[in-house]
Amino acid sequence: MTERRSKGDDSIYFEHVGACRDASRHRRCPGRWRGEVCLGYGPDGKRLRRRVAGATKAEVQDALKQLHTDFAAGIGKMPTSNYTVRKAAEDWLENGLPCRSAKTIRKNKDVLEPILSVIGTIKLRDLDAAGVDRALRTMAQKFSSAAVSMGHLALKRAIRFAAARDLVARNVAELSETPVGQHGRPSRSLTLEQSAALLKASSGTRIGAYIALSLGTGIRTEEARALQWDAVDFGDPDAAPPRPPSVAVWRSVRHGGDTKTPRSRRTLRMPALAAAALRELQEREGRDSGPVFATRDGGELDAANVRREFKSAVKAAGIAGTWTPRELRHTFVSLMSDSGVPVEEIARLAGHANSRTTELVYRHQLRPVMEKGAEAIDQLFTGAA
Repeated sequence: MTERRSKGDDSIYFEHVGACRDASRHRRCPGRWRGEVCLGYGPDGKRLRRRVAGATKAEVQDALKQLHTDFAAGIGKMPTSNYTVRKAAEDWLENGLPCRSAKTIRKNKDVLEPILSVIGTIKLRDLDAAGVDRALRTMAQKFSSAAVSMGHLALKRAIRFAAARDLVARNVAELSETPVGQHGRPSRSLTLEQSAALLKASSGTRIGAYIALSLGTGIRTEEARALQWDAVDFGDPDAAPPRPPSVAVWRSVRHGGDTKTPRSRRTLRMPALAAAALRELQEREGRDSGPVFATRDGGELDAANVRREFKSAVKAAGIAGTWTPRELRHTFVSLMSDSGVPVEEIARLAGHANSRTTELVYRHQLRPVMEKGAEAIDQLFTGAA
């Protein structure tokens, strides 16, 4: 006679789908072994049951042991056996990004999709570092390194969100390294001659004032589009002491109007070419309030507007190749560096948190050779001779 299980023990039984051929061990019986465990009671007073299945009794016993281990660690208190990686990502996108703009949520969704196409159907509990590596390598075959890095970060944050809610024991995405993706077009910098030609070709237009301000101060495109007239000060040369023209960069088109970082909030002196271009723009359009670079109805320009007008200005200046408005900022940094301005000061002007970003990402060598070392050696040995 079969021994009756003790109170509180897990339930293990064989579920037939045909005639029983082995009443003692069910080795040749059609069907599967099933296991059931009770993990306590929910808020509604109902039992929280978890069920597992396997081809053998040993598989079911191992699965039940794992359930108890997870429960003891505070994981798996709710029935989430079908909780997949895609479901975890969807929950994070819906509930884990408070106060984020729809554009930011869409961006995270887009970079997650290539990863979820590989591992999205895997149960979150069963996901391992090898699966994450496989998904990232697959993404790296078609996308840039920046996109792969953003996708990996989004996956780590999604799993961390699930782990905080006791839906998984650990974040396996943090055990994987981000692979190198495809090489995209690197950002470039206009030369001094190209910059002068661009300013001349766009003079007297709205995009001309935009270009002059961007080249003269290095502000970001998102900061320029959000700039208001009350943030522009044309200065007063008769004041004591004289007040130079300046622009207060304290907001951007980001969600909530915040700048990229707290360090990005800065007030910059405007060079004469930028101040003159903005003064001419103000007089031509007859506005001294609202957005500096506005649409016909007075609203802020969007990125597509700026790209279209900038492309036309580049073409009118006779500059070959494809250029984007953000490369005006790269040009500012490179021109400052080529003029001998210390990189630490350039970083402060550009609103970077440190000079490393300025030096490695934004500064482009405009001269064909680096001369400082040779000049110093010549001076030393000339003096010695």
